[in-house]
Amino acid sequence: MPYDYEPFEYAPPPGLKAKEPQHKVVIVGAGPVGLAMAIELSNHGVSSVVLDDNNVVSVGSRAICWSKRSLEIFDRLGIGEQALAKGVTWKVGRTFHRDHEVFNFDLLPEKGHRMPAFVNLQQYYVEQYLVERAQEIDLVDLRFLNKVTAVEQTDDAVHLRIETPDGEYGLAADYLIACDGARSPVRGMMGLEFEGELFEEHFLIADIEMQGNFASERWFWFEPEFHAGQSALLHKQPDNIYRIDLQLGWDTDPDEEKKPEKVIPRIEKVVGHSDFRLDWVSVYTFQCRRLRDFVHGRIIFAGDSAHVVSPFGARGGNSGLQDVDNLGWKLAAVLQGRAPAGLLDSYNRERTHGADENLRNSSRTTRFMTPADGIERIFRDQVLRLAGKVPFARGWVNSGRLSVPCIYPSAAPDNIRMPKATRPGAVALDAPHGNGWLLQNLGGAPRLLAINCAAPDLGLDVLEVEETPFLRERYLGDAAQAFYLIRPDQVVAARWIEPDAQAVRAAIDAMWEGRA
Repeated sequence: MPYDYEPFEYAPPPGLKAKEPQHKVVIVGAGPVGLAMAIELSNHGVSSVVLDDNNVVSVGSRAICWSKRSLEIFDRLGIGEQALAKGVTWKVGRTFHRDHEVFNFDLLPEKGHRMPAFVNLQQYYVEQYLVERAQEIDLVDLRFLNKVTAVEQTDDAVHLRIETPDGEYGLAADYLIACDGARSPVRGMMGLEFEGELFEEHFLIADIEMQGNFASERWFWFEPEFHAGQSALLHKQPDNIYRIDLQLGWDTDPDEEKKPEKVIPRIEKVVGHSDFRLDWVSVYTFQCRRLRDFVHGRIIFAGDSAHVVSPFGARGGNSGLQDVDNLGWKLAAVLQGRAPAGLLDSYNRERTHGADENLRNSSRTTRFMTPADGIERIFRDQVLRLAGKVPFARGWVNSGRLSVPCIYPSAAPDNIRMPKATRPGAVALDAPHGNGWLLQNLGGAPRLLAINCAAPDLGLDVLEVEETPFLRERYLGDAAQAFYLIRPDQVVAARWIEPDAQAVRAAIDAMWEGRA
């Protein structure tokens, strides 16, 4: 096996012997989102207890495509360099119809970014790195084999019952964050249901280990000769592991399709030989669903416990990390008395907006990949034929619009002379800065970014810089100078050409109060 699933150590929690004091935050689930949440809160000085009913990383590659934005978040969490060093970097995608390449695309054609467009890295490595990082932090109390069996909310706390190998105990916390996956037990205990679409289609995921010469690219086939009438996807991962996704059809039996005697002949047709080892197999259906609200009093949902999408487009793990990015600084500010509890409403508003964008894209991908008989199939097939001949049709081909951070709705000050890509609500773009990078100097706390001008003294950290070609392209546009208010999650809160102290103060107040 290329990866050793070594169990993490269980330790009897103190609550088995005596009542524990009320904690600030309890996080349920030690997957990528729960672990990232604990580390992000610690970056803001907030302690947390992380509970997980397991004691090993996720089995199988699961989430593998980590976007540029996720890598920037990983960097703030302390595992960015590890992810880059281990992962397979890629930015080119190729789309095929039958045995012909229809077109290809470059997801990051421009220079001046520290992080690549995507890195392929198995989820078990991401979880391992996050566990190791969390165990270095005194503010993170990571408890394995601690299963939550009951949740009750009162005006001033969330109360939990927890089962361990040594018995049961109770915990209380100011807030609970449910990061316990698509089948979230916490969501079930609260009687909450997802809303949205469940598509009648099955896909097979197979991880194989082999010596191959496939490029570090995303390859997607519509109706390939090796899998007639269906779709297929191939990604390269570390350790000579390759991910292959195969559309199976709605009327297949998932248990039958996972059997090696069924899987291996299919894979042989894809790679053209039998010199490989089957590492992991799963069958899944498309889901495009979410909770109506992510905040329920003192209980907050993030990641797959709040929303689920199809895996094409790499929106699952990446959108969960964007939940973390949005929630961490806001919850810390509320707990530390720097912001009213209403700031958490903006997490609900902004991240349900992000989820809806992902759901729309994912639903459109599903319909393009699995069109219904009739007009849907005619449209899909004609688009694929056109795309191989004329460039304008290539944008209509949808094999998964790959994950990018959403732009939050904002009524903050703006100016049309400045670049659209860094308007209020957008994540700040990286650029070379001195001997390092711009984003390394933004985030963690609110900051004022002044380009070609001096910043008024408003009690916030200020970064004053002179323009470079990258800063002009990404932040100045036609303006001679620019002044930006950057949130702790590196999102642009407001911007001006001529900074006015009163207007900036109003924007700072709006940021802390969660007003768009």
